[in-house]
Amino acid sequence: MSERSGRGGVPRGLLRVALIVVGAFNALSAVGGGIGLLTPGSMGIPLEIIEGSVFTSYLWPAVILIVVIGGTQLLAVIAELRRARTAPFWAAVAGFGMIVFIFVELAIMRGFSVLHGIYFSTGVLQLALVLALLGVLPGAVRRDGP
Repeated sequence: MSERSGRGGVPRGLLRVALIVVGAFNALSAVGGGIGLLTPGSMGIPLEIIEGSVFTSYLWPAVILIVVIGGTQLLAVIAELRRARTAPFWAAVAGFGMIVFIFVELAIMRGFSVLHGIYFSTGVLQLALVLALLGVLPGAVRRDGP
């Protein structure tokens, strides 16, 4: 039996690839969703949904979605691709940002969509991948990988 065969955990490189894929998915989704919000009638979301909130149109939610959510996701992906020392930090910021955006959106819209569950889950997944890569989740990462 080789030394490697008895080890548990996922190879570090695979976790890094997963973090890049999830971040890229979130970045593209945020930009696409923001553009959709800026295009009247394209997403079929009536203005009544945000009635009573601080927003009178979908302009600012779209800007926040594109710049803040999409921007931090893109920054996290670029940092990971460059293997920057700050990559875990940016991935955590992006994951938390996604989760907070979904919570705020749910509070404003007072309703739930399957997309809320999907994007909340991708934010949680980003945070779990960061914790695994930082070694906070014991046994999650195989130490012999890059």
